Amino acid sequence: MSWLGSQAEAEEAAQETLLAALDALGQFRGDGTVRAWLFGIARRVCARRVETRGRREARLRLVHADADSPDAAALLATRRRAERVRLALEQLKPSERDAVVLRYEGELSFREVADACGIDEAAARKRVSRALERLRQDLGQEL
Repeated sequence: MSWLGSQAEAEEAAQETLLAALDALGQFRGDGTVRAWLFGIARRVCARRVETRGRREARLRLVHADADSPDAAALLATRRRAERVRLALEQLKPSERDAVVLRYEGELSFREVADACGIDEAAARKRVSRALERLRQDLGQEL
């Protein structure tokens, strides 16, 4: 969902990822973890979807429902913050966006990020570092 911005499209991409993984299972060499391998496939599936639809139209709307319903102003503030974060993520280079999303949304280790992106661990660390610095500049205190 972090890549695509739509729950329905994320579910379709997850299904497509699992089907692609099933088709490619014989090609899995075991160099890294299965988790990193799956995230690599998912990254390519999502990138292909984003390319074909052009500019993103859907905006990420992560509004967590609390037990007690928050007031409209709090919901609006949360939605606006999510949209600013989404826009800031869109401003990153695709390689940096992929690395930071894999690291923090996918909760992958730097080694797994490197495997999923096809780079070495030091490059993965650098991409995440650059992405976070750019996000801090763009978002200021919100991050």
